[in-house]
Amino acid sequence: MNKIISKKQFSEKVFCIEVEAPLIARSCRAGNFIIVRVDKNSERVPYTIAKAEPEKGTLTMVIQEVGRSSTKLCDLKVGDEVADIVGPLGTPSHIENYGTVVCAGGGIGIAAILPILTALKKAGNRVISVLAGRTKELVIMVDDVKEYSDEVIIMTDDGSYGEKGVVTVGVEKVIQREHVDKVLAIGPPVMMKFTSLLAKKYGIPNDVSLNTIMVDGTGMCGACRLTIGGKTRFVCIDGPEFNGDLVDWDEMFKRMGTFKNEESLANRATEPGHTAANQGKKDGAECALGADKKASEGVAAAVNEAEPEALKPKERVAIPRVKMPELDAEYRAKTRLEEVNIGLTPEMAMQEAKRCLDCKKPSCVEGCPVNIQIPKFIKNIERGNFLEAARVLKETSALPAVCGRVCPQEKQCESRCIHLKMKSPAVAIGYLERFAADYERESGQVALPEVAPSNGIKVAVVGSGPSGLSFAGDMVKRGYEVYVFEALHEIGGVLKYGIPEFRLPNKIVDVEIDNLRRLGVHFQTDTIIGKTISIDELKAKGFKGIFVGSGAGLPNFMGIPGENAINILSSNEYLTRVNLMDAANPDTDTPIIIGKKVLVIGGGNTAMDSCRTAKRLGADVTLVYRRSEAEMPARLEEVKHAKEEGINFLTLHNPKEYKADENGRVCAAVLDVMELGEPDASGRRRPVETGKTITVDCDQVIVAVGVSPNPLVPKSVEGLELGRKNTIVVNDNMQSSRPEIYAGGDIVRGGATVILAMGDGRRAAASMAEQLKA
Repeated sequence: MNKIISKKQFSEKVFCIEVEAPLIARSCRAGNFIIVRVDKNSERVPYTIAKAEPEKGTLTMVIQEVGRSSTKLCDLKVGDEVADIVGPLGTPSHIENYGTVVCAGGGIGIAAILPILTALKKAGNRVISVLAGRTKELVIMVDDVKEYSDEVIIMTDDGSYGEKGVVTVGVEKVIQREHVDKVLAIGPPVMMKFTSLLAKKYGIPNDVSLNTIMVDGTGMCGACRLTIGGKTRFVCIDGPEFNGDLVDWDEMFKRMGTFKNEESLANRATEPGHTAANQGKKDGAECALGADKKASEGVAAAVNEAEPEALKPKERVAIPRVKMPELDAEYRAKTRLEEVNIGLTPEMAMQEAKRCLDCKKPSCVEGCPVNIQIPKFIKNIERGNFLEAARVLKETSALPAVCGRVCPQEKQCESRCIHLKMKSPAVAIGYLERFAADYERESGQVALPEVAPSNGIKVAVVGSGPSGLSFAGDMVKRGYEVYVFEALHEIGGVLKYGIPEFRLPNKIVDVEIDNLRRLGVHFQTDTIIGKTISIDELKAKGFKGIFVGSGAGLPNFMGIPGENAINILSSNEYLTRVNLMDAANPDTDTPIIIGKKVLVIGGGNTAMDSCRTAKRLGADVTLVYRRSEAEMPARLEEVKHAKEEGINFLTLHNPKEYKADENGRVCAAVLDVMELGEPDASGRRRPVETGKTITVDCDQVIVAVGVSPNPLVPKSVEGLELGRKNTIVVNDNMQSSRPEIYAGGDIVRGGATVILAMGDGRRAAASMAEQLKA
């Protein structure tokens, strides 16, 4: 897949490449673009589609060598394969019969405008194409343009081809000699700006196609945002074409230079904490922990299958709650690749398990969204039967090692523990869940749950986050053929792009996913349902049920002055660059600006992940939260860890405005001083402005004020009832207004925890299975 079929060199640094991509070739339309990732270390780069040939199943791109990833792509030979191509992305061009349309293409923008002018000509327009370049060799694809143009005018800066002059000279000649109904310009930003201004001068409607900085290309990160008509728009979702009169061109030019310095390899700083010395410390710590566990396995084996010690309830309650071993705060704050919580030893786990009173009506199970048989797995730990404990967990949870690390047990199962009524700390259910899952993995004796015989019924899963994986695990165990479609290049969704490795190592997620593969779940990356493949196409391919678990990947911003300044990022963008793209590693291509004085806005777990990541990259970090610490929604453990690692907390403050320097880069934040008023709908006291402000210097701001459901999937499905902010409306059985489509997780809730999303997946699986059996 993604094999290069042909390659042609247009000039020293410009190449035309035809590549296999049958699904995209069949589904793309004029104006769409794709995201390409050349290899595992490459950046995700947007490219426009010059040609799509559905019969051959190929796409043609024109690429100019600019950075490391584009150079890698241009260096590939015929027969080589590109790691990832995803699309089609963006909103297709609006095509109608306007009358006479001038299509202005500059440089490699000629390739981008080709499919649009072709569609305009087929729609009955008179198409006049004005092509421009600095020299003759930079005016490309002239014969292709001529095929669908009534007239072609060529302009070069040096006069080596066609007329001497810039593109606007050629466009103005056409406007002055005949009536023009519309102007479309694609090329360098400066060329588009002046072509747009020229059209505006003559009162002609005009569109431009903006090729901005992107990471995912699906609206998840907000890196491509620009001010259009006074409002912030995401180019990858709302564009790439916009009314040129509405574009804030100054902002566009500044944002295009965001990574100008960082993209130079010589200026890339080495990653703090990513050294051989620290790797040695990591290996040493792992070896020591491994030796400790092995030494303890003899103890575990000696009591394996033994009955729990006959302790009275008072004796069990008297046992102090275990404390999770952690890496030293000063050390861990300098390395982002080591997990903070080390994990329990067998002796610690068995001792903590003794605290469980094995209630006849365990309220802890009622507090678990996936209904884990908590007393049952804990009693197996108490008797030293760790593998059986893991088996019990996997009866109802597809991701026990993940949940044991990131689920807010203190708000779920542990909040219902009988110990709390006895004025004693709850049993450390999360720590024990993690221990059992880790023990099984490290033992090499991973057992798979029982799977029913195949019933031959295919079901599709949209998104590979917690809800999708949970749904997939339950359905494959029931005998269904399960296919999971993921838009990104890795499986795991938010578990991979959103949660740092110091809290949830990628290897843990990968093992859980591999277990699902072994059960029979099929995974397909780089596939956007609603874009690459439609829901109707899935039904035509024999899929009888569809579960949508595409998450809430659209980042929220506050809509305050200066928020689009350079180096103000959404937490999604920041964490995706660091976690998924490994941008802090100098061996990778994805750029990232390492802030020195960083503000993180928000008080949830994502804000904690962002500020702790920035700290590990060497920044002085301040968390800004509009309420008091008592109202913070983040887990208490995350707040504790952040403070230990040196994060500054500035509560009862809220951004009012951002200041930028002459280059458009953020340099300060004006903060409202807040006070707490009456409780709001969330039950927390409402923050109220006092009228006072302070100004705080900074060179980077990470905005972590929540996310909204990504509209890509919901808006692509006809007849799907949507709720507030494009959430999918479902009934109690997680069924949507289209009976074959179920949904769960953040796409329904608008933002929730991993375990709640998994609970939705389980509930949807049970309901869909019941429906398909009927």
